[in-house]
Amino acid sequence: MMIRIGVLIVWLLHFLPLSVLARFGNGLGSFFYVVARERRNVADINLRLCFPDMDQAERSRLVRRHFQVFARSFLERGILWWSSAERIKKLVRIEGEEHFRAANGKPLIILSAHFVAFEVGGYWLTMQTGAVDVYTKQKNRYVDAFLLKKRARFGHQLLYSRQEGMRPVIKAVREGRPLYYLMDQDVSVKDGMFVPFFGVQAATLTTLPRLVEITGAKIVPCITRVLPGGDGYETRFYPAWDNYPSGDAEADTRRVNEFIEQRVLEMPEQYFWVHKRFKTRPEGEAKYY
Repeated sequence: MMIRIGVLIVWLLHFLPLSVLARFGNGLGSFFYVVARERRNVADINLRLCFPDMDQAERSRLVRRHFQVFARSFLERGILWWSSAERIKKLVRIEGEEHFRAANGKPLIILSAHFVAFEVGGYWLTMQTGAVDVYTKQKNRYVDAFLLKKRARFGHQLLYSRQEGMRPVIKAVREGRPLYYLMDQDVSVKDGMFVPFFGVQAATLTTLPRLVEITGAKIVPCITRVLPGGDGYETRFYPAWDNYPSGDAEADTRRVNEFIEQRVLEMPEQYFWVHKRFKTRPEGEAKYY
């Protein structure tokens, strides 16, 4: 019942101008910064590991800003779930679109990362073309069905759960559907390896170079950021990667992490610091959380 009430509140709020909705989100984030002690500690540990020279006061300010922009992005998903394509397009400024257009229609993987507005970039993509996406099933059946319905509201999209494997995804990419792909969360090292993220060994998926080898796809990175003051979002496409994969799986995986590091330095408050990025540790190493 509480989940359905929450969805109703987000639906009601999506009618507000983005500038007003942003203020609601900032206030909600400040509230959760105070009460969500466990996730606040996770964010603080992540920042201490990634930025060891940052003092406690600065980390606390950054964690508070992260909670604000995270909560804001959650409330603003109501715009993605219910607003018209025209409204969404007006709120998103596209940079480097020529990199996407040059590769679209051929095997293409759009590499993104878990910044708070990553879903905005995904929705913009679905308004341009039929894409393919991999999602994680939610434990709550109502939430799982709701999110699937909303992610497929524009165009003809193919959505596959991680449990279905990559075979249907590979087929779709070969047929010319772009794959919107994120691989920067800790899902153990069963399908990955430890490579540094800000100098800390992090369990990182190695599926990207294998997908490129199998499909012949181009890699076009894409990152979306929340603009200040309720001014909307910026989705930026970067030039397609050359010499990828290189044949060195570790170097190819490190390249992904290094790209994400560069974007984090540009907007540190917008990365998913509340995720336990360093949960899986090399054998014999103490846990951080």
